[in-house]
Amino acid sequence: MGTTTNEPEVVIFSLPRLLQLASPTLPIGAYSYSQGLEAAVEAAIVTDAASAERWIADVLELSLARMELAVLRSQMEQPSQALNDFFLASRESAELRAETLQMGHSLKKLLAELGVDVPIDEPALPTAYACAARAWDIAQRDALVAYLWSWLENQVMAAVKSVPLGQTAGQKILLALGSRLGAIAEEEAQWSNFAPGLAFLSARHETQYSRLFRS
Repeated sequence: MGTTTNEPEVVIFSLPRLLQLASPTLPIGAYSYSQGLEAAVEAAIVTDAASAERWIADVLELSLARMELAVLRSQMEQPSQALNDFFLASRESAELRAETLQMGHSLKKLLAELGVDVPIDEPALPTAYACAARAWDIAQRDALVAYLWSWLENQVMAAVKSVPLGQTAGQKILLALGSRLGAIAEEEAQWSNFAPGLAFLSARHETQYSRLFRS
């Protein structure tokens, strides 16, 4: 009877915390970054809904899933300063490095106010996120899917603003790519970050004359 009573309490506790972590209202500044997407629009690589979906899908599957998600998975098992520093070294441009450091710092500061410790110096975003998921007893797969969803939603909103796209087009991209997140979260970590197009355009964005986003 005791086990039956306690299990629902864990679910009730973790689901709201999971939604809190994935919410676009989480005050870490994610909305201010496009992660190279704005530069892809400037270079006319992304020009409409179809090309926006292709770009976002490629970054999702070839970069985010193979490096950032692998780091998040490992940091949920045991937070590591060395792994955090390795991830920071893998950021190909100054903007991408500054982005994950700023959001990681903001999340660490927020979590401290919520009673969660992040025992890592200069945490990258996936490191700080992993510490929150561990503290709130969020299942690993759920945390990974939520992290992917948060990133995907931000990318789609960046496309809506910068291409620009209509809101319905943005929702269609979310529907199409959102259906892949569960499978991506369950894949074995490949530890690869070979995305030269993303790196090149992210670096170009640093000197782009007119822009809406910080990266």
